[in-house]
Amino acid sequence: MKQVKNMFPTEKSNIDKTVNYIIERITTIIKTIGPRAPGSPEELKAQKLMAEDLKKWSDEVTIEEFTVHRQAFMGFIPFTVAAAIISVFLYWVNMPLKAFGVTVLGIIPLIFEFLMYKQFCDPLFKGHPSHNVLSVRKPAGEVKRIIYFVGHADSQYEWTLNYKFGGVGMKLILIPAVVGLIVSSISNFVLWITSISLKTRALDFMFFKFVGIILVLFVPFFIAFLFFQSYTKSVPGANDNLSGCLCSMAVLKTLDEADIRFQNTEVRVLLTGSEESGLRGAKAFIKAHADELKETETVVIAVDTIRDLEDMAIYDRDLSGTVKHDKQVKELVKKAAKNCGMDLPYASVYIGACDAAAFTQAKIKSTGFAAMDPTPPRYYHTRLDNYDLLEPETLKVGTQILFETACLYDKEGLN
Repeated sequence: MKQVKNMFPTEKSNIDKTVNYIIERITTIIKTIGPRAPGSPEELKAQKLMAEDLKKWSDEVTIEEFTVHRQAFMGFIPFTVAAAIISVFLYWVNMPLKAFGVTVLGIIPLIFEFLMYKQFCDPLFKGHPSHNVLSVRKPAGEVKRIIYFVGHADSQYEWTLNYKFGGVGMKLILIPAVVGLIVSSISNFVLWITSISLKTRALDFMFFKFVGIILVLFVPFFIAFLFFQSYTKSVPGANDNLSGCLCSMAVLKTLDEADIRFQNTEVRVLLTGSEESGLRGAKAFIKAHADELKETETVVIAVDTIRDLEDMAIYDRDLSGTVKHDKQVKELVKKAAKNCGMDLPYASVYIGACDAAAFTQAKIKSTGFAAMDPTPPRYYHTRLDNYDLLEPETLKVGTQILFETACLYDKEGLN
């Protein structure tokens, strides 16, 4: 791997000292505050702690409240599992139309919540206060462009299956569970149509009995899906995503220590809440600042999990592959990385999303920046994601690329 160039401008803003600060702050937050479930008091405590640091390097720091229905994002799982199991039972008692309807009801929240991050189930769950922290470092002159560095302060409820079996093992459970639900839906529909067409009990045919046996074999995977995640225990979230928060904050820290104030570029850091509940914090921020975000040229870099250097990448597609990020912003980060000695690839988030997806959906020029094994690694959303798993070299590279991105945007804008 190429030696990464030191892009930091002065001895006072030494990169190694900055990395030590990042690690110390993450360690302090986890030791004194702990896991930070979406919309929890701990999430806010961590945000307030980081806000105090941001005040040293910013002209304005504000904390904005919004309401999150934090269990809505994954709360569909018991319902979907029940629908899948019931559909198999209804298949065998020759009630295929009802079974088909049940599977459709189970698939709908799976698609809208987990794949598309829609606020589909929110009315069914209790609301909790969550918060966004906005830090602003103003330019010396007129504001002609704005750049946001976004990290989320909350940590996910533990993905039990990933902790127990790792990323590959988790997929070997989840994929058959989802496939089984789809197969049950199709099988029941075909059974219903065949019964009507032949005006007889199609389940008496050997083929449909064989299909029924296959459906029964999916049931253990349906049950295992029920234990996908904990609904009470959240994780330390050192890498996901205190690393993203602190690397973003380090941009402002470096600008202040180097006494750099851009002439016309405003630099902002946004620490969102409840990202792990379906990008709720980013969506709330966009809704509250819709006009402002479009008044001035604005770009957004969502920074999420800066840990696995070999997998460092710029996100091309997001939100389960349904959202394509802005070409100019991707090229901006790619050029900044090259200036730092790194030729970063473009990558995509085919299951899940980062905060950049919410901004791109709102037609704000955005991209995501991350360094995480997409398998995913066993630490992802588990108790293993602690401060002892931080990677100083990755934090160093990530911070320098983000700082260079801010400088490059001020110097050249979007090409």
